[in-house]
Amino acid sequence: MLEVKNLTKTYNSGNKKLTVLDNVSFKIGQGETFSIVGPSGSGKTTLLGLCAGLDRATSGSVALNGVVLDTLNEDQRASVRNQHVGFIFQNFQLIPTLTALENVMVPLELRGERNIKKRSMELLERVGLAARHDHYPTQLSGGEQQRISLARAFSNNPTILFADEPTGNLDEETGQKVEQLIFDLNKESGTTLVMVTHDLDLAQKTQHIIRLKGGKLVEN
Repeated sequence: MLEVKNLTKTYNSGNKKLTVLDNVSFKIGQGETFSIVGPSGSGKTTLLGLCAGLDRATSGSVALNGVVLDTLNEDQRASVRNQHVGFIFQNFQLIPTLTALENVMVPLELRGERNIKKRSMELLERVGLAARHDHYPTQLSGGEQQRISLARAFSNNPTILFADEPTGNLDEETGQKVEQLIFDLNKESGTTLVMVTHDLDLAQKTQHIIRLKGGKLVEN
């Protein structure tokens, strides 16, 4: 489902080159759950963005569901994301001017699908928020917003789900509920899960863990 080969990402910082990722390689099979851990600044979020086609590597390659992302332009990468990828972010990334229901419907609207309201309401029901479908993000708690973003992430039946610190902004009890929903929905859908987390207890609930340090893969 995901194959990363010799991935390197550098940035120019003044007269110096800053290497954020250094020759990282790994593979993830269909339906597997996978965590990326490491200290702040180790390159975790950069790696996640490259795997999802949100950015281009300096060298190396990423193949997502058999599609090599490095050869695609931005529109083509966006099309791959729309067809195959779901996202969950630490800061939820909901659109503030849309209701909970409308936020969940966005990926389906982008794909031009029909009967999207029914599918979106079913997902809101699944995450326990059907009764709050007409509420705006500012009217919802952090845990509720993350559950909305989880429903949105699964709305287009992704083959792979990328989660960047999905419980990072939540208290322990709420975070545990969101964790359980992620794993339950993932199992029901047969989705591949790739998660960045500082929480080692959460990471140990996945089948595989890689550890980054200073942009290098130090443990797999």
